[in-house]
Order: sequence, then C-alpha cells, then structure tokens
Amino acid sequence: MTRAAVIGAGFGGLALGIRLQSAGIETVIVEGRDKPGGRAYFWEKDGFTFDAGPTVITDPNCLDELWALSGASMAQDVELVPVHPFYRLNWPDGTNFDYSNNDVELTREIAKLNPRDVEGYRDFLRYSADVYEEGYRKLGAVPFLDFRSMLRAAPRLARHQAWRSVWSMVSSFVENDKLRQALTFHTLLVGGNPTSTSAIYALIHKLERDGGVWFAKGGTNRLVAGMVALFERLGGVLRLGDPVTHIETLGERATGLACASGWREEFDAVASNGDVVHTYRDLLTGTRRGERAAARLEKKRFSPSLFVLHFGVKGAWPGIPHHMVLFGPRYRGLLTDIYDHGVLAKDFALYLHHPTVTDPSMAPEGCSTFYALAPVPHLGKFPIDWDEIGPGYADRIIDHLEARMIPELRERIVTRFHYTPKDFAVDLNAHLGSAFSLEPVLTQSAYFRVHNRDDVVANLYFVGAGTHPGAGIPGVVGSAKATAGLMLDDLRP
Repeated sequence: MTRAAVIGAGFGGLALGIRLQSAGIETVIVEGRDKPGGRAYFWEKDGFTFDAGPTVITDPNCLDELWALSGASMAQDVELVPVHPFYRLNWPDGTNFDYSNNDVELTREIAKLNPRDVEGYRDFLRYSADVYEEGYRKLGAVPFLDFRSMLRAAPRLARHQAWRSVWSMVSSFVENDKLRQALTFHTLLVGGNPTSTSAIYALIHKLERDGGVWFAKGGTNRLVAGMVALFERLGGVLRLGDPVTHIETLGERATGLACASGWREEFDAVASNGDVVHTYRDLLTGTRRGERAAARLEKKRFSPSLFVLHFGVKGAWPGIPHHMVLFGPRYRGLLTDIYDHGVLAKDFALYLHHPTVTDPSMAPEGCSTFYALAPVPHLGKFPIDWDEIGPGYADRIIDHLEARMIPELRERIVTRFHYTPKDFAVDLNAHLGSAFSLEPVLTQSAYFRVHNRDDVVANLYFVGAGTHPGAGIPGVVGSAKATAGLMLDDLRP
C-alpha cells in the first residue's frame, strides 16, 4: 500500500489529505497542536466560542469538491449560511458602505460615494472577471515547477497588466478615494499590500461576486471539523499533539517523519503544510537542501503579522453586521508604515468580526462574541516584546471601538484575550510571525513562490499559504489540488 504523510492539519493539509485518501493513498496527517485547523484554530472560554480565523469563506464550490471526490456532499458535515452584506466598510467621518453582490444595492452604494464611478465600476468588474478566469480558474491549481511554465503564462499576465498594483488598476477605473479603498482592501485578506500586490489579485472581487461570502454555522472551526470527519471516514489517520521534529531523508529522497514523542514512521512521500522556512530550516536540518533553501527564503519578503483581540461581551448588537472593516484616517500611509517602515502607528485599521449576529450559539444567552484584528508589522521589521506591549495595544483597540462603535464596551466585557505576532511565531512556527507567509507580490508568485514539489528532494511536497497559489481558504485549497495532482502522478504505478 502506498503511504503518504502530511505535516500540519490546516486547511491546506486537510484538503490534501482528503484528496490523497480519496484516491487510495494511505495518508497520515501529523499535527503538533492539540486541535486541527492551523490558523483556523479556536478557543472556548467562559461559554464563548472564538475562531482564530480565517472567518471569511468564499468559493464554497472548491470545498464541496472535496466531498464530491467520494460521492458525498459538504452539507453532510457542514452547514454554510450566506452573509449579507459581505462587509460593512466604515470610515472615521461616519460614512458606511455595504459591500455585497446584490447589483442594485451595490450600485446604490457606489452612487452614494460618487455617481460618476458607477460606470467605472462596471469596467472594473469586467477586468476582474477576466483576471479571475485567467488567474484563478485556469492557473489557480496548476503547479509552476519550471520557468517554462511561467513563460507560457506570461502573455496572459501581461495582457492584464500584472505588473501594476491592485491600487493602480482600481484607480484607473474609479476616482473616489473611499471606493478605491473598498475595491482594494481584499488583498489584505491574503497578506498583500494593495499598493504593491499584483493587479491579478483583483480577481478576488469576481470570486466573491460569483461565489458569495459564507459562514460555517458554529464557526470556521466547524468547517475544519467537517473536513476532519470526511478525512477519517475515508480511512485517513490524524495524529494530534505531536510536533514533527525531523523529515528523515536518504540521499535526495524523504523516507519518513520523526516526532517529539519519539514516534517515527516511514512513508513513500511527505508533504508539508507547515511554514516553508520552518520546514526547510528546522525539519530538514543537517541537509544541504534544507540549509540552502532556508537561506534563500529568509531573504524574501514576508507578509505582515496580525494582532487579534478576542472579547465576549454582555448584550446583543444587531446593528453591527457579521463583517466590518473600520478604516482609519490614513490608508496608503498606514500600509507603508506596516509593510515598509515596520512602524506600529498610533492610528490603525481594524477588521471587526461579529459571528453571533449570524449564529447566537457562539456566546452565552444575552451575550455576543467579537474579535478585532489589526494588521501589524512582522517581527523582522518590528522586533518588539509583544508580551510587554500587547495588553496596552489591546486597551487602545478597546478605547477606539468604545468611542466609534460599541458604547460602554469596557464595562460590558465578560472575557478577553489577544493573539500577537509572537504567538504566530511560537504556535505556528511562522517565520517572523508572519500571518500569511510570503508576501504575494508578482516576483513571489506562481513559479517564484515555493514550488508544490521540491526541486531536489523528489518526493517532498508543499501545500498551503507559502506555495502556489497563496493564502486564503480558496488559495490553500487550490494548492492542495495542485499538489495532490503531482503526488498522485508520482505515486501511482
């Protein structure tokens, strides 16, 4: 029987495990933490359920495809409910913009900002649809293993001006600054700076227009649980609470895994859903390939980190939608501080997650669950002691939300805790505490990203945010499809 190991039970690792097991490859997923999910971990505190994130589910078809491999349906394990509006965008001057795929409502929201931009938005939507077709549908699950594959894709990328940034491209269609922010912030959800991320990422707008934005009832953790249930029904094995310490090799082949508990096992192939630098530097330690690949990766640009404040409060807040983006007084200036200067600015932008407005079961009766997420520089640009400054930064966020959104918030809080760049580094072995791995700039995309199959260790594979196509649930699930295709071609007789 052909056997494969997957390191890490995040979305990418679980999706890969399901694909391999569905194809008859005996698969073991090894997870270092006590629960599966990776960045989609969760906590239960004082009767509240807190998803670590991600919380925005798009393109549910890419998920349902995993169940369809064995003739099942995702509805068997997961209840997805639509979110409307997708997001409410709010600015300090009190302007609100409800963002959805309802064409009548969205046109009205655009016209409120600038009637002249309605037609420009139509042109942008056509552009977004084109890059969605080329960049997501045609190339999203295609592995780029050699430079020739990149050259074949180059004419398509050039035709859509991939060298331009999302901000530059959107600005060529619409003139209102708030609308430009509304149509570019999505790249932040995959770790990209809108002012430097390739315009190809404008495809996210079309992805949401077509597929909607969804919520897994009970939290994103229930989607993870559903994927685990499917994987195990197919005969897959999930090992929890036992970090992999070494990928064992012989010559230029991986032979198996060794874990902290002393557990060792041989496999025909190994795939890593772990951090790409950690995999090469720490799990392939002592090998020439590991040392060289890690040294090269450490010179690349990594996405920022996140500061996430979780809090459970007394009271219900039906006026606060499921997803909100609270823009600050600056947009491009703040992004420059985070991505380039490594400054923890006095102002900030926040993503506010309020799942109990959709599913009250995630909090005790009469209470609400929230988290507020602020992009912050990674540890390489801002090497500060987050244990020391974290509580004060959390207090600043609470003060801001109390003044802007939730009166008397502080006295309503039942429980609170926060998650910092240091936690990303320690819990997830994330290089520099980056929340999204390699920054998705053009020179670190497709062929220039970590390859889905290693160039030297012939049976070592990668899945997840650090490989093609990148971060976000559709991205890492797409990477699983690309990587599974390679593994099945290599492993089948």
